Amino acid sequence: MSAWIDMISDEDADKELLETLDLARTPHGTVDNVMRVHSLRPNTMRGHVMLYRAALHDESNTLPTWLQETISSYVSILNDCPYSLANHWANARHLIADDARADRIEQALFANQPEDAFEGAQLSLLQYARKLTLTPGQMVQEDVTLLQNCGFTDGEILEANQIIGYFNYVNRLLNGLGVSTDGDIVGYYS
Repeated sequence: MSAWIDMISDEDADKELLETLDLARTPHGTVDNVMRVHSLRPNTMRGHVMLYRAALHDESNTLPTWLQETISSYVSILNDCPYSLANHWANARHLIADDARADRIEQALFANQPEDAFEGAQLSLLQYARKLTLTPGQMVQEDVTLLQNCGFTDGEILEANQIIGYFNYVNRLLNGLGVSTDGDIVGYYS
């Protein structure tokens, strides 16, 4: 466990916190630091778990999972958040399942030039992610209209918007409290 504030271990947790930690457990049975950092305020942990699952793991999502994870990674790169990037780029790379393509995408995202690895609708979605992350006050209706004209449904645009918004929130949570991956199992849960 590593952060700039105290995090309560399972052994020191009261009944309410243990129930919340159980809600936040990974398929490995662990609680990642991104959730454990809330241990002093279990209500925010519960809210965070629900938001995370709704944004990235809802059965009604229709954007390809690899693209969701790539958007997550790009936002984390733009926000210089190594914690989220470590986890979600590992997921994206696994789901892309093509090392050469994943390397090309990774280089393009780190160079802030998604056009080097994407085109068309996917590129427009990544450009939307960049604008919403870096200059949210400059968003205009035409930003959404462009995505609609690229063929994205309003539901898919909402999915992308929520993923982008979630990662802007969580990147600030992690960076602002110095949360690291120390002790976490990083990457895709199979």
